[in-house]
Formats: sequence, structure tokens, C-alpha cells
Amino acid sequence: MDIRKLILHEMAKRGRLKVSDITEITGYSRKYVHRFFHALQEEGRIALVGKANTAHYIPEGSAKSETFRKEIREVHRMLKNQDLEEDLILDQIKNQTGIFLDLKPNVRGIVEYGFLEMLNNAIEHSQSRSIDVRMARSDTDLKFNVTDKGVGIFNHIMGKKNLANHLDAIQDLLKGKETTAPEKHSGEGIFFTSRAADWFTIRSSKKEIIYDNLRNDLFIKDIRHLEGTKVSFLVQLASDKTLSAIFREYADEAFDFTRTEVQVRLYKEGVEYLSRSQARRILASLDRFKTVTLDLRDVQTVGQAFADEIFRVWKTGHPKTRITPINANENVAFMIRRALSTGKKTTLGS
Repeated sequence: MDIRKLILHEMAKRGRLKVSDITEITGYSRKYVHRFFHALQEEGRIALVGKANTAHYIPEGSAKSETFRKEIREVHRMLKNQDLEEDLILDQIKNQTGIFLDLKPNVRGIVEYGFLEMLNNAIEHSQSRSIDVRMARSDTDLKFNVTDKGVGIFNHIMGKKNLANHLDAIQDLLKGKETTAPEKHSGEGIFFTSRAADWFTIRSSKKEIIYDNLRNDLFIKDIRHLEGTKVSFLVQLASDKTLSAIFREYADEAFDFTRTEVQVRLYKEGVEYLSRSQARRILASLDRFKTVTLDLRDVQTVGQAFADEIFRVWKTGHPKTRITPINANENVAFMIRRALSTGKKTTLGS
């Protein structure tokens, strides 16, 4: 018996379906049948609406799906860490749930940035075969967890930096711009995410770092051993914080604003533009402008991740904003063209 086809057939006939409906037809156990519902949900073919006894599934993309999507305020994904792209996972959550509906723009920006940074860290650093992602919205706040079963962030830092213990690794992490992969990352993701959140924690091995930004305090405490790494993020829905203000408190990029255009000058002595984190930080809150001009004078090179984040990922998500790079040398221009090869063409300035 093809359980998947049966689920889709019955759903098309009834409009909505519970796991118990299929167990009654087939006689199979609830646990066994639920596996097929979950697989179809992961593929984006059906959507879960409601909780506990009221939970039921409806066709994804249908009129009913759009109507009930706002009721879906929690999501749980167990991701296989193979060819994962964090922006696509975020898009799925935004398109299949009501978690991001009607969020204040500043809160939306904070959550998007933090989630992308933390999931990217797990994808590229953890060496974990799977990554557990949870996100939930209440009447007062929005929170997410990203958990892996990898080497553990503190063990990873200890090994890469030849440090003696976990506290040394924590001290290194708290510096803010440290990274164990300088060819890919600037080390700023955790630094800025921890400041954008109202509550942010990192758990790994036998230690937990707690950033309590509501009280402007930081704690480190012992915990039961945790394999891998778990980061937890919470921001209040009423928060007035903005990413741009947080970034500018610690950075000095020059911005020239007009009513519809902003010019961002990237040339600074000794700065390399390599990571998605840097790209997201530079472009934070710039979607309100029709034109963003990136002045790349004296920038010797940019990383693939940096270029891809700006000219493919960010541009795809903000089609009404035109990004114009100027003063790019041939190496930088090559990396930009490479990023553009999968998206809409942009003419390089000179």
C-alpha cells in the first residue's frame, strides 16, 4: 500500500486530514503513519494546522493553506546537513507558517539575521550529520533553537586555537571577531547575534554562556554534558532595537544617504570582505532604498560567500532594490559576476 498516495488522495477528497484518519483506514500504527505525514510536510506538499487534539493537515498552497497559515506559530525541522542552504530553510519557514506574519520590520530583521547566522555556523562548523531547528512565536516574543550533534563549539575553538580548556575557548569567543575559519568567516555572527537578541545562550560540553541583554548582563555556568552545540535566541515582539544601530555601534562603514539612494564605501585599510555575516551587516535596513551603490575602491578581493549573499541571496529577497557595484578591480568584478551568474545581471560600474 502506498501510504503517501493514500494521504494525498484522502486529503484532496476531504480537504483536511488527521493522522488518525489514515490509521483507521490502514490499521497501521500512529507512529508509522506519522512518518509519511512528516515526509510530505518536509517536502512542502502539506501543512500542519493547530496543536495537540486539534492538529490536522491541509494541502500546502491551497486557499485553505493560506487562510490557516497564520495559525501555525511553531515549526520543528530535523535537517540533514548535506548541501544545506540556510536562506532556503528560512524561506520555507516564512512561506509555510505564520511566524513572520505582521512582525515589526526591526524585529523581523533581527530574527532573520540571527537565524541565518546560527544555522550557517552549524552547517559549516559543527561537522554534524543533522541539525535540529525549532522556532516558535508567542503573544510576547519569538524564539528559535539551533542544535547539532557535532564536535561542540568550545571543543572546536580549543582544537583550532590550541587552547587549554573550555574557559579559554569561551574567553576567545567573547572577543567578538574571532573565527576558526578566517577564509570563510569574519567571526562576527555570534558577536552581533548575541547583542541583537534580548536573551541568547550557547550550550556545549559542560558550559553555558547566557547573554541577558534585558539586564545588560553575561553569565557562564556549568551544565550537564551536552554533545554538540545548542544556541537559543529570544527577542520580544515589542523590541525597538534595530540591526543597523547595533552594527554601527561597533563598526564604522561610511554611509551617504539620500531619500532613495545610499552609497556604501567599503574601502578600509586592512579589511577583507569574506563572509555572509559581513554582507548581511552591511546591507541591514537598506531595503528601504531603491538604489544601493557599493563603492569597492581599493578592496583587493571579496569572498564567494560575501558576493553570493549580496548579489544572489539578498537581491532575490529584495527585488525592488537595485544594487550597483562601482570601482571594482578585476578580481572583485570576477567574484561579483560569478555570484550574478545564477541571478539577474547587474552592470558593473567603473
